[in-house]
Amino acid sequence: MSEQLAVVGGGYMGGGIAQTLALAGFRVALADVDAATTRDLREKLITGLRRYAEQGLVDRDAALRAPDLLTAAGSIEEAVAAAVYVSEAVPEDLRIKRTALAAVDAAAPERSVIATNTSSLPLDALAEAVGRPLIAAHWFNPAPFLPLVELAGEDEEALALAERLLARAGKVTVRVPAVPGFLANRLQFALFREAAMIVEEGLATPEQVDLVVSNSFGYRLPFFGPFQVADIAGLDVYAASYATLVERYGDRFSVPPSLAERVAAGDLGLKTSGGYRQTPADRREPLQDYRDHAFSALAALRRKVSEA
Repeated sequence: MSEQLAVVGGGYMGGGIAQTLALAGFRVALADVDAATTRDLREKLITGLRRYAEQGLVDRDAALRAPDLLTAAGSIEEAVAAAVYVSEAVPEDLRIKRTALAAVDAAAPERSVIATNTSSLPLDALAEAVGRPLIAAHWFNPAPFLPLVELAGEDEEALALAERLLARAGKVTVRVPAVPGFLANRLQFALFREAAMIVEEGLATPEQVDLVVSNSFGYRLPFFGPFQVADIAGLDVYAASYATLVERYGDRFSVPPSLAERVAAGDLGLKTSGGYRQTPADRREPLQDYRDHAFSALAALRRKVSEA
């Protein structure tokens, strides 16, 4: 029999987590502010899964099994009473989260792992509400379709359990430091700040910025992260670009020290069999072939989706 899990908070984020875990075959008890609200939320989640299945977005058989696996608990205490893993996904408010976490901690079995879905609140401030190690398991919207879950915390057993369960749910887990914004939001909001400045300066409209991003470097991001993109493009090219940008925009575009050091040492990325990712020379051509095939496939996918 599959492990019993619990999700506390059935809104957009928590609801998506509950759907994902039920689709993966876990028994999931959902809890929200009261029993009636939780029952209504469960019905909406089941209806959503049915619609996903009709659209071919999730496995139909898994969606048909989900109503038997996803239950509406009458309270937090009932939801977590037999859970080996609890995902807290109440609103991003320190007081509300601490109250919910304290209730979970008081009612969950001693060996249960409690994971908060916070995206910005300090983990140590939340951990004060519980008497056991607390980890962060930060999902991304929409939860059934975005692969990443950032994991943070100090307890190895708790992190390992989360990794095992989330892998069964098809998620990519990355252990990150428990710092504000973790990794993804720090990167995401840095980009948004620059995008907002471009619009505020009257240089482009939001629509223009979105078109530029989604059809240029954003096109690469499903397949390559920023370091691999830089290695492929050439670190010397990046350094030269920073030198131009810093003259116009100031220190926020100064050459990153690690980049300057690599270029000064003759490490120019893929073309010198080095770079941040240290890609060997015999991987250069296969990597470029992968890039070209990936971008061609993405172009075909975008045409297909736009015509649907």
